[in-house]
Amino acid sequence: MFRIFAFIFFMFCSGLANAQPGTEIYLFDLSLEKDRITLVQSKNITDRPGYDNQPFFHPDKTVLYYSAADTAGRTDIIEFNYATLSRRNITRTPEKEFSPTVTPDKKFLSCIIQRDDGKQDLGKYPIEGGAPVVLIDNLTVGYHAWENAQSLVLFVLGEPHTLRRYAVNDHTDKVVAENIGRSLHSIPKSSAISFVQKTGDDAWIIKRLEKDGTATELAKTLPGREDLTWTPDGRIIMSDGEKLFFIRPGKDAVWKAVEINTSLPLKGITRLAVNAKGDKMAIVVSE
Repeated sequence: MFRIFAFIFFMFCSGLANAQPGTEIYLFDLSLEKDRITLVQSKNITDRPGYDNQPFFHPDKTVLYYSAADTAGRTDIIEFNYATLSRRNITRTPEKEFSPTVTPDKKFLSCIIQRDDGKQDLGKYPIEGGAPVVLIDNLTVGYHAWENAQSLVLFVLGEPHTLRRYAVNDHTDKVVAENIGRSLHSIPKSSAISFVQKTGDDAWIIKRLEKDGTATELAKTLPGREDLTWTPDGRIIMSDGEKLFFIRPGKDAVWKAVEINTSLPLKGITRLAVNAKGDKMAIVVSE
């Protein structure tokens, strides 16, 4: 049984990049008002065939990082400066890198490093260039978020997928939830992390991970959807695949529509990101 599971798991991991669907990243100007969110002036910042995905804004700079695949399916981390419209590779390696995330000291990009043998590590690359440092090589990490400089929250692939808190200093981890979604996010103005608990076919819940390992409910997701992002003022934005909606946990009873002023068709919306200033939003759509 273990050999069968290992084979299936390897095929899943090795297929992450090679079978990635074609996606584009649109960058919008974002307006946050008291009871309204509006997106205007969209621009396709990738505009090429293939996989461009997993956007992450630098907390201080006018920079967006994302994972992009070449014609052979090898993914690298790209830096796009939306003020100067310049672009550069953070990585250019034989491995495949996914999920770029700025570390708490803002000196590195942590990311998933996928090897050709199917192994999947968590490492970090200096933003200004240099050799990577492997942070975790004993777990198959799918996604991650930093609580602080010494603590990570991980989505670990397995049966079932688990949410784990990982201590950087002594390399220990603890399972804090099972059957979770891929969307892990730092909650603005706190050290807490949000995650999605999959409690049924599509009855999923957005939860807040507390310091003691317990989790409190924030809101129900849109049906069957797990990708989300936070605005700096504490609202959650999700998509049903074509439209966007927002909710203020603890205050709004229902999801409200985001106004999108664009003539560009948005289809197959998945991952989302909002910058720390709250005036830009990145949206991943199908080609």
